[in-house]
Amino acid sequence: AATFTTLSALAILAVATPQGGSAGSCATGPVQCCQSVQAAGSAAVAPILASLGVVVQDLNIPVGLTCTAIDVIGVGSGNSCSANTVCCDNNNLGGIAAIGCVPVSL
Repeated sequence: AATFTTLSALAILAVATPQGGSAGSCATGPVQCCQSVQAAGSAAVAPILASLGVVVQDLNIPVGLTCTAIDVIGVGSGNSCSANTVCCDNNNLGGIAAIGCVPVSL
């Protein structure tokens, strides 16, 4: 079971890792600006995921909270992020949370 969990986490991180080497690129959707990024099992994140009905296999997967998409093209025109700029594997939780987040440089 531990091997499966480890492989699941690695697969999520591999998918969420920015591709192509260009700054601000994200292969899984738009770059996100999240107010906080914490482990899925943390005291701040676990109750939110539970209320959304989301179950994650690995409680160490980074989860972004209160996320909005960033238009990378418009970054120089005031569309910036003063919190955590990340690329996340699953952005389909209405901006409340995003799963599998890794930092991105803009």
